[in-house]
Amino acid sequence: MRKKAPHLTGLRILVGRARHQASSLSSALRDLGAEVIEIPFIEIRKPRSYKPLDRALQNLETYDWLILTSVNGADAMWERLNKLHATNRKLAHLKVAAIGPATARAIERYGLKVEVVPNEYVAESVVKSLRNRVKGKRVLVARAKVARDVIPQELRKLGAYVDVVEAYETVVPQSSRKRLNATLKSKTRRPHLITFTSSSTVRNFTALLEGSAPRGNLKQLDGILFASIGPITSATLRQLGLRADIEAEQYTIPGLVAAIVSAAIHD
Repeated sequence: MRKKAPHLTGLRILVGRARHQASSLSSALRDLGAEVIEIPFIEIRKPRSYKPLDRALQNLETYDWLILTSVNGADAMWERLNKLHATNRKLAHLKVAAIGPATARAIERYGLKVEVVPNEYVAESVVKSLRNRVKGKRVLVARAKVARDVIPQELRKLGAYVDVVEAYETVVPQSSRKRLNATLKSKTRRPHLITFTSSSTVRNFTALLEGSAPRGNLKQLDGILFASIGPITSATLRQLGLRADIEAEQYTIPGLVAAIVSAAIHD
């Protein structure tokens, strides 16, 4: 007798990814029977100035390594390369490291080979993967305006010369505040579970809450579970007084979905 496929029927899940990135997670959850509510906790914006990024891209021949820590970083970088009328030939000499498989796929879609994808998709693992390869090398890190400094700090300790440039910034989408508050109060729309795919989504979620309730009043979250994409995001949840009820073993969107399914089966 065939085993019944696991499903999430009857589970209402709030997905807080940026609007243009929500579809992959939402689709996977809907395919498993979940009712998905999309309210972005994060908005991707262009940096206030492209000068530092453009300067780095115009001097790519001086770098040995390029490190990208998100799909957004890859997209922003190639958008600027196109604006500068630069071709991939300028990048051909570079060794490229990506923080995880989604970022690696994005880079490869732009026609560049990725040399390093760590086993665990966090900054610490990127550093570990490059430990014996960067001494005396020049490294370019293109990333969000606000991000953890683990990669540049640790690579410098290993003897690398590291330049960090802002490729984009993440902000709190103020248009989500009213919708989030109404959803949490609704008897028919209140989620059973909320997903967090980065530390930024956690911080922005709490910022959105603080705009509609006194600071520290988390009563409106009673009974809601929180699902985290990995240990760094889980640590941010705990730092801000929230729980990490579910944590993905593989720090990817499929890993997050699998963790939610596993938790639903065991409940």
